[in-house]
Amino acid sequence: MRVKHKKWADPLIAAHPEMMVTNAAEWKGKWQQRFEKQQPIHLEVGMGKGQFIIGMAKAHPECNFIGLEIQRTVAAIALKKALSEEPLPNLQLICGDGEDLDTFFEPHEIDRMYLNFSDPWPKKRHAKRRLTYKTFLANYQDILKDQGAIELKTDNMGLFEFSLQSMNNYGMHFDGVWLDLHNSEENEHNVETEYEQKFAAKGQPIYKLTAHFE
Repeated sequence: MRVKHKKWADPLIAAHPEMMVTNAAEWKGKWQQRFEKQQPIHLEVGMGKGQFIIGMAKAHPECNFIGLEIQRTVAAIALKKALSEEPLPNLQLICGDGEDLDTFFEPHEIDRMYLNFSDPWPKKRHAKRRLTYKTFLANYQDILKDQGAIELKTDNMGLFEFSLQSMNNYGMHFDGVWLDLHNSEENEHNVETEYEQKFAAKGQPIYKLTAHFE
């Protein structure tokens, strides 16, 4: 969903280069330098308004987190939300395109990835745009460390089924599959996204999978 551009978005992004990166390619291979401590780096592609990545950074100070969002106004909303919290030295944000991950990160620079409520692109002719299509998976495999995992959450059964098939065909190993996350033990430590709260409130099941490359 496209968000109408806000006049305050660009000035806010420009005012906080310590947290918001707009030149991500210049930090390729050097991301640890942007954090207070050298720790495993977790990346969310398509962070939206930032609720999940901020929540994860607060819940897991033992890891470093990067949230990536292509829409500048949405990225600015996430930045505004992060700035309203207590300082989070383990959080960085990127305004950039998820198709450019191999230009943003060195091979094996990322320990874990999150794909939350990505655009399902339901039409068959748009399958190549889905973030779990094989070309994206190849990109993820490049930047993830050996045995690095991908976590996916969605309310869209079509995207979930496609992702299971695509990852299986790619040779990935599934560590867990949940067809109703919020009614499972896995939900005990679940950090929700904005969309997740919205869909769950309507009674829609939330699907989740965790998989890693062999």
